Amino acid sequence: MGVNRSFSRFEPVETRHHCRDLIVKIVDDNVDQFVGLFYNTFLSHQEASGFLTHSAVQKRLSHSLRRWLLDLVRTDPSGDLDAFDARQVQIGQIHARIKLPSHLVLEGATLLKSAIGRKVGELGLSGAITAETLILLDELVDYAMRLVTEAYVSDTKRGAEADEALRLFSLGQDINLERETQRAALMEWSHEVLFGLLSKAPSDNPPSLSGSAFGLWVRHRAPILFQNASSLSDLAEVLRQVDEVVLPGLPGRSNQLDAVAELQRRVEEIKYLIGTLFQDAAAVEAARDPLTRALNRRFLPSVLSREMAIAKAEGLPLSVAMLDVDHFKRINDEYGHQIGDVVLGHVADLVMNNVRSSDFVFRYGGEEFLLVLGERSAAQAAAICDRLRRQFLDHTIPLNIGRTLSVTVSIGVAAYAGHPDFEYLIKAADDALYRAKKEGRDRVVLAA
Repeated sequence: MGVNRSFSRFEPVETRHHCRDLIVKIVDDNVDQFVGLFYNTFLSHQEASGFLTHSAVQKRLSHSLRRWLLDLVRTDPSGDLDAFDARQVQIGQIHARIKLPSHLVLEGATLLKSAIGRKVGELGLSGAITAETLILLDELVDYAMRLVTEAYVSDTKRGAEADEALRLFSLGQDINLERETQRAALMEWSHEVLFGLLSKAPSDNPPSLSGSAFGLWVRHRAPILFQNASSLSDLAEVLRQVDEVVLPGLPGRSNQLDAVAELQRRVEEIKYLIGTLFQDAAAVEAARDPLTRALNRRFLPSVLSREMAIAKAEGLPLSVAMLDVDHFKRINDEYGHQIGDVVLGHVADLVMNNVRSSDFVFRYGGEEFLLVLGERSAAQAAAICDRLRRQFLDHTIPLNIGRTLSVTVSIGVAAYAGHPDFEYLIKAADDALYRAKKEGRDRVVLAA
């Protein structure tokens, strides 16, 4: 990592070992107290508490923090530091994934260092030994924090680059087709509302625009395509006004012509904003997975982090599904990798044709695909995935050798429950997929 491994050198060596032994004893005797102090302090910290409220985080982090403290004080500055270094890098990468601000990490390190330092002061040692012990403690903690911070900065930079790459990739799609698709979705919603308004028994609850296919696209896809565009916030505001002002007043309006005119005015305003957004978008080189045309896995952190942020901020459900082609190795072994590629292409097409435009489908690796299903609960996602699974039972794949082939799929589904690390959600879906495989394949299993 390029971190300077310079530590103070005590003379004689026995003094340095003695100081280290003092720190080890203090931490061994008080580690639970230090961990409790950390939690009590940061659970009451307005910014930090949001990262600690999930029960799985508390359980895992409590154990991890305890182990980190014990490992830290036992580290020999003059010994082999490779394993210790690797652990700090891993910690920094986790912090970057969950977007934990680095200043909170440094605040936590300072808190722990101060608590241990006070215990050193209570030992009644000579001034020289106390000073040398505090210097060693300071250097150990600071060395670890340099490694954590460097890894954090490096991973955060890569994440920012992936965010921008995803935006550019999205712009590289067929912009004209996307524009017309969303215009059609908007018009489909408006016709549904108008037909309901003019029917003999008009509904008291017209379908909301934000809950329509177009509304979902605005919330989940458009911010990636048109990042930071001012018209995007204008579009979101018009959608809010339609749902909260225009629609509630429609059934009770005495003059339906006025009601229709008001709705049409809002729809025209939305169409104008859509046109402005697409007009400002520049088509650039795209980067889908070349075989399946699914999203490249490198975009997954950007998408899933953003979807989790939406789910948390708005109290909306979010689910992910891990899909795997059953016995795919057997297909490759029997027919060859070229036929295997044909099969993967058809699998990807069937999956992408059976999700909403606001959902995301990633080529996760090999014959695995990851689906990000925004605003879908675990039960809803499981039902969607089971319908998709049954589609494969009725689907035949034409091969270029004059034969057809059918495949089945196993799917694991997991729902977002507040854990800030997206890898935790992915692992839950992957574990559920493993259970589906173990229980006989060709099934959907919901994560516990």
